[in-house]
Amino acid sequence: MTLQKASLLAQQLFATLALLESLQRLYSSQPMKVSATTSFLLWASWLPAPGCRAASVTVFEEFKAGLDIQFTDKSHLAPDSVDSVDSVDSVDSVDSVDSVLGCSGGSQVPGSLGAKRGTSGAPAGRRRQQRDLGVPTSLVVMSSPPRFRFNWSHLTPLELQDRSAGLQTARTAHGKPHFTLEGHKFLIFGGSIHYFRVPREYWRDRLQKLRACGFNTVTTYVPWNLHEPQRGTFDFSGNLDLEAFVLMAAETGLWVILRPGPYICSEIDLGGLPSWLLQDPNVKLRTTEKGFVEAVDRYFDHLIARVVPLQYRRGGPIIAVQVENEYGSFDMDRKYMPYLQKALLKRGIVEMLLTSDGENEVHKGSIEGVLATININSFETDGLGYLTHMQGNKPIMVMEYWVGWYDTWGNHHIVKDADDVKNTVSEFIKFEISFNVYMFHGGTNFGFINGATDYGMHKSVVTSYDYDALLTEAGDYTQKYFKLRKLLGSVLALPLPPLPTLTPKAVYPSVKPSRYLPLWDVLPYLNEPVIANQPVNMENLPINNGSGQSYGFVLYETSICFGGYLRANVQDSAQVGASGLAVEVFLNETKIGFLNDVHQELNIPKIRECQLLRILVENQGRVNYSWKIQNQQKGILGPVTINRIILEDFTIFSLEMKTSFFERLRSVPWRPIPDNHLGPAFYLGTLEAGSSPKDTFLNLTNWTYGFVFINGRNLGRYWNIGPQETLYLPGAWLRPEGNEIILFERSESGFDIQTTNIPKL
Repeated sequence: MTLQKASLLAQQLFATLALLESLQRLYSSQPMKVSATTSFLLWASWLPAPGCRAASVTVFEEFKAGLDIQFTDKSHLAPDSVDSVDSVDSVDSVDSVDSVLGCSGGSQVPGSLGAKRGTSGAPAGRRRQQRDLGVPTSLVVMSSPPRFRFNWSHLTPLELQDRSAGLQTARTAHGKPHFTLEGHKFLIFGGSIHYFRVPREYWRDRLQKLRACGFNTVTTYVPWNLHEPQRGTFDFSGNLDLEAFVLMAAETGLWVILRPGPYICSEIDLGGLPSWLLQDPNVKLRTTEKGFVEAVDRYFDHLIARVVPLQYRRGGPIIAVQVENEYGSFDMDRKYMPYLQKALLKRGIVEMLLTSDGENEVHKGSIEGVLATININSFETDGLGYLTHMQGNKPIMVMEYWVGWYDTWGNHHIVKDADDVKNTVSEFIKFEISFNVYMFHGGTNFGFINGATDYGMHKSVVTSYDYDALLTEAGDYTQKYFKLRKLLGSVLALPLPPLPTLTPKAVYPSVKPSRYLPLWDVLPYLNEPVIANQPVNMENLPINNGSGQSYGFVLYETSICFGGYLRANVQDSAQVGASGLAVEVFLNETKIGFLNDVHQELNIPKIRECQLLRILVENQGRVNYSWKIQNQQKGILGPVTINRIILEDFTIFSLEMKTSFFERLRSVPWRPIPDNHLGPAFYLGTLEAGSSPKDTFLNLTNWTYGFVFINGRNLGRYWNIGPQETLYLPGAWLRPEGNEIILFERSESGFDIQTTNIPKL
């Protein structure tokens, strides 16, 4: 390096350091953090005239002094060098560079400056607009790695007693928007846990693990279909006790963002809408059509009355409430979202309202005056930039950062790299973007609650909602958990809570079923069948106080005296006899084929005498996303014909398989199990768990397709097409001895029921 060039660079260095020192006095409220080998771009227009030097040089180091300050004519842009572009504040308010420099003669400086401990506040500045084409150089500050120290220890539900201002938006003196909580700058570190997918006995464990990972907020959906299973009948008990879950979150030190729908998607049946809404073909879901909003209003009257006392300003932990969910992808009625906004407000919701949409639909799902948030798969500048452009005066909130994905039957198990997740969350923090990881803990689609997709073919969501989340389906730690815990712990001022202990797992002796009941033996023990001239779809069966049937199976029977081409419009799957999948069709007790929503015809062979035609239809999960939710009636839709002759006089059995049904089965004479049985049947076995029951996983790979019930609880669907091979069995649902296991197997009996302590998804 020539002496002349070194002199010029030294002058540039002194000028910039002096400028930063002066800016410190102007913008001392917002330090500019730098990392190892951070470079600052210097323009010649900022530099003093030859012979002018700075009076003093001050570098504010927050943690540990570096060795020296170097300069170079090449830019060095470390990927984690600064918080964001906006963290470098404007210097346009300074009249001129010369006005902040002391000039008293020239000075030559070597290629680096020795570090010297000092004191002072930290400057802040945003890159000023280029005013000329001066030659740039770079100042390289050798320092320790970037460390943020967010201290929200006083901003927890237990600590914050005097409350007047909940979650709000504000702007810094330099125009950068951010959230505040009780007037203090606040970032949301959120994680999703769905209370209805986690055994109530494990809620506290999962919430404590969320807190111990460094998160400050839990988000949850509220499923309308589970809370109002019959029109006008509400259930907020047991595993559906929303209020208990929210209060437990507060006890754990977590804030709550509530997502009450009415539509929630969530890979749950019909996106969380109750199936009885499908009884009337004139009802238009997710619109302001009279029938739909009247049902929403009745539900909100009940739900929101429970939510209001749990809000921040009432002493509760709820700091924000979401209006509907991803409406931008539906976008059928521009009046609908404002209607829901008013519906929440007039029932007493006073905390921040927000919407949530994919990056390409965020403008369609937004509401004037409501914070728009975004759902993304990775740190995508286009989507985030568009959101900033759309509401530049508001902070960015990523409502769903997908750390994994759900699985469907017949496809492979989807996973996401842990380092990718950590790096994305690191970017959020660097740019001070509030975020919510979806899912922190996914849990399980117990029972029949799973949803489905339909992108040309109906595919059911699997029983496990593991989601490749930070905690496994059974609540165990993952690499994602530990990587994010380390990251979040490094940016928080106080140490994280200790890790809760793992929930123990066990391997129990295999269970060989000892008795079985063919489906046909069970029919007399079902509720009174429906007699109808024509088939009635599941939702319109005159049962459950007029609310129809939501889940499970329906068996249609009628007598036929001739063969030919059978045709029926069935949804989803109707078993007519041979496949172990779809809609099964039987003549008496012999399976002869299957139908589904694609294959709606079957050849029935010639018969010598009249026989009983039986069609067994299953709801494998209603579509939970897109406009197709409007047409999700299950069962047989319309007439059944043979050679175009309409069949009549149907007996219709509802197989909802509720707890009361299994109680009645205890009085039924079960049969000894043969070596092999084909056709739908119930299989009974007993699991002995010992004095201290523990979590385990049922391995059902030698069975074909069906459901498992433990002590009357429905663990969910198994299916040998995968990807899921094991079913999660919570130890909290087991007794020390005499645990009743019943399998409803649709196709062919297996040998035994095995357990394992390692899930196979």
